[in-house]
Amino acid sequence: MNTNEQTMAWMMDTYSMHMRQTVTSVVTGKPLNIGGSRGRIEATGRGVMVVCDESLRYLKLPIEGCRVIIQGFGNVGSNAARLMMEHGYKIVGIAEYDGGLSNPAGIDIHQLIEYKYRNGTILGFRGAEATPSDELMVSDCDILIPAATENVITSRNAERIQARIVVEGANGPTTAVADEILAEKRIFIVPDILANAGGVTASYFEWVQDRQGYFWKEAIVNEQLETILRDSFDDVVRYAEAHNVNNRIAAYMLAIDRVGFTIKQRGIYA
Repeated sequence: MNTNEQTMAWMMDTYSMHMRQTVTSVVTGKPLNIGGSRGRIEATGRGVMVVCDESLRYLKLPIEGCRVIIQGFGNVGSNAARLMMEHGYKIVGIAEYDGGLSNPAGIDIHQLIEYKYRNGTILGFRGAEATPSDELMVSDCDILIPAATENVITSRNAERIQARIVVEGANGPTTAVADEILAEKRIFIVPDILANAGGVTASYFEWVQDRQGYFWKEAIVNEQLETILRDSFDDVVRYAEAHNVNNRIAAYMLAIDRVGFTIKQRGIYA
């Protein structure tokens, strides 16, 4: 959090000076001209869109006109909002720390991004009505995407959440107690370990490109990212069905199972 390409460039440079050679693969999220990857900036938001697509497919719901509320309009939230709007979703609400916006007909995200760039805030944007962020979190929608900080869905508001699907674009946005409440309400949750994995997946791609000294076209990065996330989504929901657990527990079980199986398959050399 609170870092950008310049921060990553400084970290790479500091490490490289100590190593007395340029080591681009030590960190990711760098500028393109010093070993960054195309598509990295949008990767987390793109991953959020992919798992939203997969959630609707799994639940047999249409994308066109699907109403989405996004909490947070930083890198993850803004890119997810833009990509999803372009893909046919209707972004009806944006909640930020200093206030929110709503428009039942859909917010023009391109205009909102430009407005925030010029003004440093989404407040005052004329393409939507000012709405308290707390109110937006519990407003009627098809998909709710917490995409900022942790612990925004708690025991205080979980019972009032009306979304059919919650996609956790942020890390740890739902408390343990709230998670149980949402489960009782039969809300379909895509946990953070899966929903926001687009960023770290693209970071892996950046590391691979740095190591091999060959950089991919953005279309290849996006294609590989979407393939991995779609396959991962299918693996998690199949595991949830097979073991009669929710998606979060299924993701944890699947991860542990994979590590355990690999260790057993490899053997332990001592």
